[in-house]
Amino acid sequence: MAARLSLFSLRSGEALAERVARNLGIRPGAHEERDFEWGQHKTRPLESVRGSDVYVVQSLHGEAALSVNDKLCRLLFFLGALRDAGADRVTAVVPFLCYARKEQRTKPRDPVITRYVASIFEAVGVECVVTVEVHNVAAFQNAFRCRTEHLDAGRVFAEYFATQLADQRLAVVSPDFGGIKRAERFRDVLSRRMGREIPGGFIQKRRSEGVVSGDAVVGDVEGRTILLIDDMISGGTTIARAATACRRAGALKVVAAAAHGAFVPEAASTLAAAPIDRIAVLDHIPPAALPAALVSEKLWLLDSAALLAEAIRRLHEGGSLTDLLEG
Repeated sequence: MAARLSLFSLRSGEALAERVARNLGIRPGAHEERDFEWGQHKTRPLESVRGSDVYVVQSLHGEAALSVNDKLCRLLFFLGALRDAGADRVTAVVPFLCYARKEQRTKPRDPVITRYVASIFEAVGVECVVTVEVHNVAAFQNAFRCRTEHLDAGRVFAEYFATQLADQRLAVVSPDFGGIKRAERFRDVLSRRMGREIPGGFIQKRRSEGVVSGDAVVGDVEGRTILLIDDMISGGTTIARAATACRRAGALKVVAAAAHGAFVPEAASTLAAAPIDRIAVLDHIPPAALPAALVSEKLWLLDSAALLAEAIRRLHEGGSLTDLLEG
């Protein structure tokens, strides 16, 4: 008999987990979170998970009430508690994986925090970690010794843009050289979805004494609607600089797209002033740092729950995630 599918989240991730659960046709499991003195806490499931195939959905972004470290610690303790409670398999579904950009040493004696985080997940008995659109897929896969699954958000954006921008001349552009592979993967998915070849390009950045500059556009953008593709938008300076470069090169419109809208308060003024018509991000990170007016005017929040739910369904049933992502 196949193990029973169970899905949990912590309080800060309940809204996302409920949407994922609806897509799966189940309800999230009940759990308890208690806070103690000096910031200590405990978490535990309130129902049996013995012999179950358990998935915990929790995005590890910071917010006003909980820091990244608070969320990470609470999640790890809960994963360990599920394992100790007899779960047959425990999978961490972490759409936004904290510290994923600190995957290598950039200065002498730098910590490689991605690898340290991976070790802690493994230490509490996690057998699989699922994430969405990490900065460096190879570094993510190599940091973990347990199973990893990386979900590319390209199909979600391609389905949306194929409808919203169907009648426009498009080009897919990476805001920097390092993101070319990501933009090329998306360009291929979008071209197949729209049944026509979409050209690509990138912005040539220069770094000197810690100052980033650059406005050279490589590729055909004149007279087109540009899709700027990145993994994350935080302060917004990179995407704003790229949008300005595309406009100067003759782009008619600029639409930015990133899986993670991990906006900081400073992003509000940067994005409001940037020559960007719309910004599409997945909804697993609420844009709480941005004013409501800016969210209404510029943001497209795309559903992430369907992608996460289908990935969970296929992992539980032994289906193919390659078919899901490449279709």
